[in-house]
Amino acid sequence: MEKRKLGNSGLEVSAIGLGCMRMSFGDKPIGDHEEMVSFIRAAVERGVTFFDTAEVYGPFTNEILVGEALEPFKGQVIIATKFGFDPGPEGKPTPGFPNSRPERIKQVAEESLKRLRVEAIDLFYQHRPDPSVPIEDVAGAVKELIQEGKVKHFGLSESSAEVIRRAHAVQPVTAIQSEYSLWWRNVETDVLPTCEELGIGFVPYSPLGRGYLAGKIDEHATFDSSDIRSRNPRFTPEAIKANRGVVELLERIATQKGGTPAQIALAWLLAQKPWIVPIPGSRKLERLDENLGAASVELTLENLQEINQSISTLTVIGDRY
Repeated sequence: MEKRKLGNSGLEVSAIGLGCMRMSFGDKPIGDHEEMVSFIRAAVERGVTFFDTAEVYGPFTNEILVGEALEPFKGQVIIATKFGFDPGPEGKPTPGFPNSRPERIKQVAEESLKRLRVEAIDLFYQHRPDPSVPIEDVAGAVKELIQEGKVKHFGLSESSAEVIRRAHAVQPVTAIQSEYSLWWRNVETDVLPTCEELGIGFVPYSPLGRGYLAGKIDEHATFDSSDIRSRNPRFTPEAIKANRGVVELLERIATQKGGTPAQIALAWLLAQKPWIVPIPGSRKLERLDENLGAASVELTLENLQEINQSISTLTVIGDRY
């Protein structure tokens, strides 16, 4: 598979990565551990070298899974993980309670190193901004971990352009991870221009709009209570039906290209900047192969203009959370 560099950092990864969260966390049924180990290794065989996890996924179980699956490929793959939540009962991270105090960051690094079975964390993201800790302190803590050889690259997730600049002044930021897709483009206003100016890579999560842009969800779809989409305003029957125009656009381009709507959605992201690397999640080989096939889809200038013009006439219904 084609490789891309995340900004000016020199960190080279496959053009499409793999989000691992749903393999052991989130909507039920989660994947069987051994099957998911085999699945991750199959992704490596297909050329994927960029894998995304986090301490809080599980918690802990996702890092354990990724560490076991990728141990045979040390030095051949890049693993990104995240810090930034408070330890809850029995030391488990508690989503919703940010904690990026320097001592907590260093604790998470030590624990993640063991679970991932690596000597250094390739890319260490702040999972979400912590309003109680200055970003300079966060960047400074990661800088110390880099100097100690425990972390190689620093990243931020869902951060504003202003926070990115402040962090980058203390410790160069390698990548920003935020939601970005054809139906969520807010980062284009100031985050992407900031990344381009500072030489920072961008990693879109939910690049397929939590599955909607693949074109297989209609207004009759139902979601388990464990599935974030069961509470998501964009996945009410009314919103699913109202937003159908986005999928119809992708289907139209897919027919021209001999691809699928999911492939067009991912190819569109890849066409935006050479330092953008989406990380669609998957648990099935057929979906993985479909997603990776997007790297071979070449959208012409006319295709991109048609997509942008059509999207500009559509109003996406429903907040993203």
